[in-house]
Amino acid sequence: MADPRPDRPLDELLEVTTPEQFKALGHPFRQRLLFALGQRPATISQLAGALGSAKGNVAHHLKVLREAGMVRVAHTRPVRGGTEQYYQRSARRIRVAPGHVGATAAMLGAVAEEIAAAPDEPLLQLRHLRLTRAQAERLGAALSELVDGAEDAGDDEPRYGVLVSLYRQATPPPSGPPDTPTVGQNRA
Repeated sequence: MADPRPDRPLDELLEVTTPEQFKALGHPFRQRLLFALGQRPATISQLAGALGSAKGNVAHHLKVLREAGMVRVAHTRPVRGGTEQYYQRSARRIRVAPGHVGATAAMLGAVAEEIAAAPDEPLLQLRHLRLTRAQAERLGAALSELVDGAEDAGDDEPRYGVLVSLYRQATPPPSGPPDTPTVGQNRA
């Protein structure tokens, strides 16, 4: 019998804090599943087709995400003697607690795969600045407000990924003239 409940609204934020959640984020394919489920609920077959993977592989990784509380069943429906489950993310946004470089590295790896597969040339810019703590806090707040305030245009429009990062460099780059770009820097 089909689950009579409509798709549940996503929680606004999931703070990643448990070992199960960090393990779930540690695999790039699970990251891709979370990205894919950002649009709408989907079945294992739909996800396998969209991601070019075997259904068994998708089922395994969905189980890990579900056990970590990052994915849930949105609704079910009967099909040819069985029950089809539609999965959805449990939260619209996922935030990794500070100090967990492994999960952050896995997330960046998954984003790199998404960027590499993008049909259009992505906007990708890296810039290093010297900022006071107050300037960095203002910039971080402005970036968060910009991303959090962006509204989804609906299912008929193309999806865009947005990655925003502000981080303090562990070691300062070699000294040089202020206008000398560092390696990897793209000036607009």
